[in-house]
Amino acid sequence: MQKLKLIKVGIIGCGTIGSQIAKACQDKLNDKFELVAICDIDEDKARNLKNLLDKKVSILRTEDLIKKVDLVVEAASAKASSEIIERCIKMRRDVFIMSIGGLLGKESLLRSVSKSRVYLPSGALCGLDGLKSASTGKISSVTLTTRKPPKGLAGAPYLMEKGLELSKIDKETVIFDGTAEGAVKGFPQNVNVAAILSLAGIGAERTRVRIVTSPDYTKNVHEVEISGDFGRIMTKTENVPSTANPKTSQMAIFSAIATLKEIADSVKIGT
Repeated sequence: MQKLKLIKVGIIGCGTIGSQIAKACQDKLNDKFELVAICDIDEDKARNLKNLLDKKVSILRTEDLIKKVDLVVEAASAKASSEIIERCIKMRRDVFIMSIGGLLGKESLLRSVSKSRVYLPSGALCGLDGLKSASTGKISSVTLTTRKPPKGLAGAPYLMEKGLELSKIDKETVIFDGTAEGAVKGFPQNVNVAAILSLAGIGAERTRVRIVTSPDYTKNVHEVEISGDFGRIMTKTENVPSTANPKTSQMAIFSAIATLKEIADSVKIGT
């Protein structure tokens, strides 16, 4: 039997999610993928990850990495994701985007895809399959309520802009209530789920987002309510934060690995 050709992968961003994807490529997915190269603006992060991997992997500049692989995995930041997807489209490379918030307002990039494939995982959110199906008809409203412990929101630009001190919050408090567009701008590292929800549904200006925090919270919880011609959907996902980074839900890491597996599989399950 002829051996299947492995998909050559390059990962941009060697933080929590990028590192877990790299390990998955060399472990449970090593019959489908070959991790060829990694890249990070922080060279120490790239070197540290390279030392943890069990096969020789190159550390390359972004442009060189894209040239060398079949599939580029972006796990860097919302600031970088749109530039990375643009480069991949120009160089006709498939690309997998984790920092989906960076694509809001730049949806024209997605419409320009012709010779590449773009993969946007659902991340820490459940119910996206239902939303995609419902989008075939008319959707009247989409609302996301995100509940996170204070440490999962630390450093958000919105908090600094409003002068909100997380250390002074002693009870359940709504700290943001507005559009998904505003939520992604104000919390670029915290509510990536608002971006994927917007792209799959009715857009960032019409998708409503509430962000709630409390010192009593121990999980990242996402509640979604969708109404439309189909009826009504309500989902609740209680995510355990990653031990390596409380801003990242463990489900987001699992979602990334599951999406990779689906890329290589011949059978697709679900919408």
